[in-house]
Amino acid sequence: MVMEHGTDKTGPARDDVMKKQLRGQLTAERSLRTDEEHELQPAGEDQPVAAWSPESDFRGGTPSGMTEQDVGLRSELAQHLGRSLYPADKNAIIETLRRNNAPDRLVSMAERLPAHERFGNVQSIAEAVGIATEHRRA
Repeated sequence: MVMEHGTDKTGPARDDVMKKQLRGQLTAERSLRTDEEHELQPAGEDQPVAAWSPESDFRGGTPSGMTEQDVGLRSELAQHLGRSLYPADKNAIIETLRRNNAPDRLVSMAERLPAHERFGNVQSIAEAVGIATEHRRA
């Protein structure tokens, strides 16, 4: 074998140089493709208007029997309660809302829950505090 500048053509040093060159080429090609693929596209006519801030009203599909406010309240309640709580009683729900820094209006709603009932999910809590829920199909 012929040695060039102290390295073997197929040796580890040459392999490392080739890997670095190839990695640089692949990275450059990937960033070009990524830029092209992620250009902003206008929203379709059938798409809901996006809410730009947490303070804005809920926008999107609203189930039959619910208003946008009902959907937003139930969603906010679910965010502050999490998934690992259930089944839960009134005290556990109030405690979880407070621990998760839920707004006072959500804590006030939870305080209206029946004292000796256990709730299996956010839907049952919403129904118990008077938030309208979607109509189930038969």
